[in-house]
Amino acid sequence: MRLEKCWFCSSTIYPGHGIQFVRNDAKIFRFCRSKCHKNFKMKRNPRKVKWTKAYRRLHGKDMTQDSTFEFERKRNRPERYDRNVTEMTLKAIKKIDKIRVTREVQHHKTRMKGKKAVEQEAAIKELENSINLVKAPAALQQGSEITLPKIKVKVSQSQAVGERMEE
Repeated sequence: MRLEKCWFCSSTIYPGHGIQFVRNDAKIFRFCRSKCHKNFKMKRNPRKVKWTKAYRRLHGKDMTQDSTFEFERKRNRPERYDRNVTEMTLKAIKKIDKIRVTREVQHHKTRMKGKKAVEQEAAIKELENSINLVKAPAALQQGSEITLPKIKVKVSQSQAVGERMEE
């Protein structure tokens, strides 16, 4: 079973799926769905379309260089079937997938590292600019912060247990 890659979005194409386009110079283009085929016919560049793998790699959203990608490359040399080699290969594929997933998670964490602070600063700035929507105009004219006093209530352990029993 041969799994092909979509020319436009780089997703996998399973047997019996997708569209194949053969150009006059015998170059074969495989597409996973009609969306990719239509974008190709409109002469769109996959590196400029945001949902493609090429865009994500070009703009640093996906990993570009990793040793696990070498195992995914297509090889046209036929190999003689050997049960032991096949068994070892399947075990290695599982390990490689696990390694790739952990590396992708780490890549995502490093990419999102400073995002929370930036979002918080943007929220504070927006709140300062549009404070009149949050506070009443009379409170803004006074200039002092109007906050409700905090009330502390002591609850004994026996009262808390007694209330739970009644419910």
